[in-house]
Amino acid sequence: MTAPSDSPSPDLVALRQAIVSGDPVQAMPALTQLRLCSDEEAVPLLVLGTQQSAFLVRSLSCSGLGYKRTEQGWEVLGRLLTDDDDPNVRAEAANALASYGVERSWPLLKASFAADDAWLVRCSILSALAEQEAIDFSWLLELAQLAIADADGTVRVSGAEVLVRLVREAKGQRIGDQARVLLQGLQQDSDHRVVAAVLNGLAVE
Repeated sequence: MTAPSDSPSPDLVALRQAIVSGDPVQAMPALTQLRLCSDEEAVPLLVLGTQQSAFLVRSLSCSGLGYKRTEQGWEVLGRLLTDDDDPNVRAEAANALASYGVERSWPLLKASFAADDAWLVRCSILSALAEQEAIDFSWLLELAQLAIADADGTVRVSGAEVLVRLVREAKGQRIGDQARVLLQGLQQDSDHRVVAAVLNGLAVE
């Protein structure tokens, strides 16, 4: 038999009132408290948070939905990834979707990367997927090719870093060779950060 917890359960009614208060100073701590709740208790309130006007509240709610994972949360995150007008929220939705597993999230994140030109969203998608050890290298190569063609230097840096991973981890494979060729093509990039990433990758023996 499980011993009762010494910590009282959060007051869901009070948390709900704080989340819909319109005041991020009240809403943010309330959203954080939802980590102590079950998925079934937390997700409806996190979804409510995604409907608030303050982007910080929506963003933190998305983050919470990456930890409290249900089908309702998945559907809401997928909608926010394309429909929210703030790139911070879309980026956090992308991160949260990746936590549901790379196989499931890949189609949504790939489509978002291709359609969303906000550098923050694109970098978040690259980072979230590049951290997945089991991701198909061909998927990473596809994203990296889109990233290094981006007008934003920060996105190109992230793309170059993905290529560096492929050069290192797919050495001797066709994808590793393709990544190296793409890196070589970036040696004259106008952004010194991209060039630094390229030199790092090409130095791999």
